[in-house]
Amino acid sequence: MPAFELARFLPFRLNRLAAEISEQLSALYAERFQIDIPQWRVLATLSAGGDWTARAIVASTRTHKSTISRAVEALEDRGLIESVQSKEDKREYRLRLTSSGRRLFRELEPLVLDYERRLLNQLGDSEERRMEKAIGALERALGLGQESAK
Repeated sequence: MPAFELARFLPFRLNRLAAEISEQLSALYAERFQIDIPQWRVLATLSAGGDWTARAIVASTRTHKSTISRAVEALEDRGLIESVQSKEDKREYRLRLTSSGRRLFRELEPLVLDYERRLLNQLGDSEERRMEKAIGALERALGLGQESAK
C-alpha cells in the first residue's frame, strides 16, 4: 500500500479546489452586490425556480444549517427573497426570490457564467468532457445526482 500523501488525496484536493473557486467567484459579486458565499448559494439555488425550504437548500448546497439560516435572514432583510408559509404544512416555510432578487440575479448571472467559462477554457474540449463525466460518476457513486433536493 502506498504511503499517504495529503497533496494527492482526492477529498483534500477537491475540497481545496472548490474552496478556491468559491473564493475567486465571490470576488466577482461580494463588493458589487454586497453578498457573501452562503448568500450566493441561496440565491443561485432559488434562481432554479420553485419554492425551496431552508432545509432543502442546506441539503442541496451541503452548507451548515446555521450558515444558510443567517444567509436567508440577510437576504430577506434586503428584500431579495421572501418566505411563504406552505399550504400543505403550516409549520413549513418556502423561500423564493422576490422581483428584486430576480433582478439582482439577472445582473449576477452573466458574471458567474463568464467566470465558469474562463475557468473551463483552461481545459481542452476533451478534458472538459472527461471532467464532466468523471464528476457525474463521482456524484452518482455518492448518491448526489443532478436532481434538486427540494
